[in-house]
Amino acid sequence: MSRRSGILEFAVLGLLRESPMHGYELRKRLNTSLGVFRAFSYGTLYPCLKTLVASGWLIEESGTANGEVLAAPLTGRRAKIVYRLTAEGKEHFEELLSQTGPDAYEDEHFAARFAFFGQTSRDVRMRVLEGRRSRLEERLEKMRASLARTRERLDDYTLELQRHGMESVEREVRWLNELIESERAGRDQQRSGPEGSAQQNSTSGESGVLPRRRGSTPPPDASDDTTK
Repeated sequence: MSRRSGILEFAVLGLLRESPMHGYELRKRLNTSLGVFRAFSYGTLYPCLKTLVASGWLIEESGTANGEVLAAPLTGRRAKIVYRLTAEGKEHFEELLSQTGPDAYEDEHFAARFAFFGQTSRDVRMRVLEGRRSRLEERLEKMRASLARTRERLDDYTLELQRHGMESVEREVRWLNELIESERAGRDQQRSGPEGSAQQNSTSGESGVLPRRRGSTPPPDASDDTTK
Protein backbone atom coordinates (compact mmCIF):
# COMPACT_ATOMS: atom_id res chain seq x y z
CA MET A 1 0.00 0.00 0.00
CA SER A 2 1.35 3.43 -0.92
CA ARG A 3 1.56 6.14 1.71
CA ARG A 4 -1.02 8.24 -0.12
CA SER A 5 -3.46 5.31 -0.31
CA GLY A 6 -2.99 4.76 3.40
CA ILE A 7 -3.86 8.39 4.13
CA LEU A 8 -7.03 8.12 2.02
CA GLU A 9 -8.12 4.94 3.80
CA PHE A 10 -7.53 6.62 7.16
CA ALA A 11 -9.64 9.62 6.16
CA VAL A 12 -12.48 7.48 4.77
CA LEU A 13 -12.65 5.43 7.96
CA GLY A 14 -12.64 8.61 10.05
CA LEU A 15 -15.48 10.22 8.10
CA LEU A 16 -17.57 7.05 8.16
CA ARG A 17 -17.05 6.81 11.91
CA GLU A 18 -19.12 9.99 12.12
CA SER A 19 -21.96 8.60 9.99
CA PRO A 20 -22.64 6.27 7.03
CA MET A 21 -22.36 7.99 3.63
CA HIS A 22 -22.81 7.50 -0.10
CA GLY A 23 -19.68 7.58 -2.22
CA TYR A 24 -20.61 11.02 -3.55
CA GLU A 25 -21.04 12.37 -0.02
CA LEU A 26 -17.67 10.94 0.96
CA ARG A 27 -15.91 12.52 -1.98
CA LYS A 28 -17.54 15.87 -1.22
CA ARG A 29 -16.44 15.71 2.43
CA LEU A 30 -12.92 14.75 1.40
CA ASN A 31 -12.75 17.70 -0.99
CA THR A 32 -14.33 20.33 1.25
CA SER A 33 -13.30 19.31 4.77
CA LEU A 34 -9.87 17.84 4.07
CA GLY A 35 -8.01 20.09 1.64
CA VAL A 36 -5.30 17.50 1.09
CA PHE A 37 -7.81 15.46 -0.94
CA ARG A 38 -8.98 18.20 -3.31
CA ALA A 39 -7.52 16.45 -6.34
CA PHE A 40 -8.89 12.98 -5.54
CA SER A 41 -11.39 11.53 -8.01
CA TYR A 42 -14.00 8.80 -8.05
CA GLY A 43 -11.43 6.67 -9.84
CA THR A 44 -9.26 6.83 -6.72
CA LEU A 45 -11.98 6.71 -4.07
CA TYR A 46 -13.96 3.69 -5.19
CA PRO A 47 -11.01 1.24 -5.34
CA CYS A 48 -10.20 2.41 -1.81
CA LEU A 49 -13.78 1.71 -0.69
CA LYS A 50 -13.70 -1.74 -2.28
CA THR A 51 -10.43 -2.51 -0.46
CA LEU A 52 -11.92 -1.46 2.88
CA VAL A 53 -15.02 -3.59 2.25
CA ALA A 54 -12.85 -6.59 1.36
CA SER A 55 -10.87 -6.05 4.58
CA GLY A 56 -14.08 -6.23 6.61
CA TRP A 57 -13.83 -2.63 7.81
CA LEU A 58 -16.81 -1.36 5.80
CA ILE A 59 -20.06 -2.87 4.59
CA GLU A 60 -22.15 -1.81 1.61
CA GLU A 61 -25.88 -1.26 2.03
CA SER A 62 -28.60 -0.26 -0.41
CA GLY A 63 -30.44 2.69 1.04
CA THR A 64 -29.95 6.16 2.45
CA ALA A 65 -27.25 7.36 4.77
CA ASN A 66 -29.68 7.65 7.70
CA GLY A 67 -30.50 3.94 7.49
CA GLU A 68 -33.78 4.08 5.59
CA VAL A 69 -33.91 1.27 3.04
CA LEU A 70 -34.89 2.31 -0.45
CA ALA A 71 -37.57 0.45 -2.37
CA ALA A 72 -36.59 -0.91 -5.78
CA PRO A 73 -37.06 1.98 -8.20
CA LEU A 74 -39.65 1.59 -10.93
CA THR A 75 -37.10 2.83 -13.41
CA GLY A 76 -34.92 -0.18 -12.79
CA ARG A 77 -32.03 1.92 -11.57
CA ARG A 78 -29.89 0.51 -8.84
CA ALA A 79 -30.31 1.97 -5.37
CA LYS A 80 -27.45 4.09 -4.08
CA ILE A 81 -24.81 2.27 -2.09
CA VAL A 82 -24.24 3.48 1.45
CA TYR A 83 -20.93 2.67 3.16
CA ARG A 84 -21.08 1.91 6.86
CA LEU A 85 -18.23 1.32 9.32
CA THR A 86 -18.14 -2.12 10.94
CA ALA A 87 -17.10 -2.83 14.52
CA GLU A 88 -13.79 -4.11 13.15
CA GLY A 89 -13.43 -0.95 11.09
CA LYS A 90 -14.00 1.24 14.12
CA GLU A 91 -11.41 -0.72 16.08
CA HIS A 92 -8.93 -0.44 13.21
CA PHE A 93 -9.47 3.32 12.91
CA GLU A 94 -8.94 3.83 16.64
CA GLU A 95 -5.71 1.85 16.34
CA LEU A 96 -4.60 4.14 13.51
CA LEU A 97 -5.50 7.18 15.62
CA SER A 98 -3.18 6.00 18.38
CA GLN A 99 -0.13 5.77 16.11
CA THR A 100 2.46 8.52 16.46
CA GLY A 101 5.28 7.31 14.21
CA PRO A 102 7.26 9.49 11.78
CA ASP A 103 4.61 9.21 9.05
CA ALA A 104 2.24 11.23 11.25
CA TYR A 105 4.58 14.23 10.97
CA GLU A 106 4.72 14.33 7.15
CA ASP A 107 2.83 17.04 5.29
CA GLU A 108 -0.17 15.16 3.89
CA HIS A 109 -0.49 12.65 6.70
CA PHE A 110 -0.30 15.37 9.34
CA ALA A 111 -3.13 17.30 7.66
CA ALA A 112 -5.35 14.21 7.70
CA ARG A 113 -4.42 13.39 11.30
CA PHE A 114 -5.11 16.94 12.44
CA ALA A 115 -8.59 16.83 10.83
CA PHE A 116 -9.49 14.04 13.28
CA PHE A 117 -7.87 15.47 16.39
CA GLY A 118 -11.33 15.80 17.92
CA GLN A 119 -11.43 12.00 18.08
CA THR A 120 -7.82 11.64 19.28
CA SER A 121 -6.58 11.43 22.87
CA ARG A 122 -4.64 14.38 24.25
CA ASP A 123 -1.41 12.43 24.75
CA VAL A 124 -1.43 11.33 21.12
CA ARG A 125 -2.25 14.84 19.93
CA MET A 126 0.71 16.18 21.88
CA ARG A 127 3.11 13.62 20.44
CA VAL A 128 1.96 14.30 16.90
CA LEU A 129 2.15 18.08 17.33
CA GLU A 130 5.58 17.96 18.93
CA GLY A 131 6.83 15.53 16.29
CA ARG A 132 5.53 17.77 13.52
CA ARG A 133 7.18 20.81 15.10
CA SER A 134 10.50 18.99 15.38
CA ARG A 135 10.28 17.89 11.75
CA LEU A 136 9.61 21.46 10.57
CA GLU A 137 12.38 22.92 12.72
CA GLU A 138 14.80 20.49 11.07
CA ARG A 139 13.47 21.49 7.65
CA LEU A 140 13.82 25.16 8.51
CA GLU A 141 17.43 24.73 9.61
CA LYS A 142 18.28 23.01 6.33
CA MET A 143 16.53 25.73 4.31
CA ARG A 144 18.46 28.47 6.10
CA ALA A 145 21.76 26.67 5.58
CA SER A 146 20.98 26.13 1.90
CA LEU A 147 20.00 29.76 1.42
CA ALA A 148 23.19 30.96 3.09
CA ARG A 149 25.28 28.82 0.70
CA THR A 150 23.47 29.78 -2.51
CA ARG A 151 22.29 33.34 -1.85
CA GLU A 152 24.92 34.93 -4.10
CA ARG A 153 24.05 32.65 -7.02
CA LEU A 154 20.30 33.22 -6.95
CA ASP A 155 18.41 35.84 -8.94
CA ASP A 156 15.96 38.10 -7.11
CA TYR A 157 12.85 36.05 -7.96
CA THR A 158 14.33 32.71 -6.94
CA LEU A 159 15.63 34.29 -3.76
CA GLU A 160 12.17 35.67 -2.98
CA LEU A 161 10.63 32.24 -3.56
CA GLN A 162 13.12 30.71 -1.12
CA ARG A 163 12.25 33.35 1.47
CA HIS A 164 8.55 32.73 0.95
CA GLY A 165 9.06 29.02 1.61
CA MET A 166 10.96 29.76 4.81
CA GLU A 167 8.28 32.16 6.00
CA SER A 168 5.62 29.51 5.41
CA VAL A 169 7.51 27.01 7.56
CA GLU A 170 8.17 29.62 10.26
CA ARG A 171 4.47 30.50 10.30
CA GLU A 172 3.48 26.86 10.80
CA VAL A 173 6.01 26.44 13.60
CA ARG A 174 4.45 29.43 15.40
CA TRP A 175 1.00 27.93 14.88
CA LEU A 176 2.18 24.59 16.30
CA ASN A 177 3.67 26.35 19.31
CA GLU A 178 0.27 27.92 20.03
CA LEU A 179 -1.48 24.57 19.72
CA ILE A 180 1.02 22.81 21.98
CA GLU A 181 0.69 25.54 24.61
CA SER A 182 -3.10 25.23 24.47
CA GLU A 183 -2.98 21.45 24.82
CA ARG A 184 -0.73 21.79 27.86
CA ALA A 185 -3.00 24.42 29.35
CA GLY A 186 -6.01 22.16 28.83
CA ARG A 187 -4.22 19.26 30.53
CA ASP A 188 -3.33 21.48 33.49
CA GLN A 189 -6.94 22.63 33.78
CA GLN A 190 -8.17 19.04 33.77
CA ARG A 191 -5.76 18.13 36.55
CA SER A 192 -6.85 21.12 38.63
CA GLY A 193 -10.27 19.67 39.37
CA PRO A 194 -13.84 19.49 38.05
CA GLU A 195 -14.17 23.24 37.68
CA GLY A 196 -11.18 23.24 35.30
CA SER A 197 -11.99 20.08 33.40
CA ALA A 198 -12.28 20.24 29.63
CA GLN A 199 -15.39 18.96 27.93
CA GLN A 200 -15.02 15.25 27.15
CA ASN A 201 -15.20 13.90 23.65
CA SER A 202 -16.71 10.59 22.62
CA THR A 203 -13.45 8.81 21.89
CA SER A 204 -10.81 9.79 24.39
CA GLY A 205 -12.63 11.74 27.08
CA GLU A 206 -10.02 14.48 26.67
CA SER A 207 -10.96 17.35 24.43
CA GLY A 208 -8.43 20.02 23.55
CA VAL A 209 -8.61 23.78 23.90
CA LEU A 210 -7.72 25.43 20.61
CA PRO A 211 -5.87 28.74 20.86
CA ARG A 212 -7.63 31.98 20.12
CA ARG A 213 -6.50 33.00 16.66
CA ARG A 214 -3.88 35.75 16.62
CA GLY A 215 -4.36 37.59 13.38
CA SER A 216 -5.59 35.92 10.21
CA THR A 217 -2.96 33.21 9.69
CA PRO A 218 -4.80 29.96 8.84
CA PRO A 219 -3.61 26.46 9.71
CA PRO A 220 -1.24 25.10 7.07
CA ASP A 221 -2.64 23.26 4.07
CA ALA A 222 -0.29 20.47 3.08
CA SER A 223 -1.56 20.53 -0.48
CA ASP A 224 -0.23 24.08 -0.88
CA ASP A 225 3.12 23.47 0.85
CA THR A 226 5.85 25.07 -1.23
CA THR A 227 8.61 23.62 0.90
CA LYS A 228 8.39 19.95 -0.05
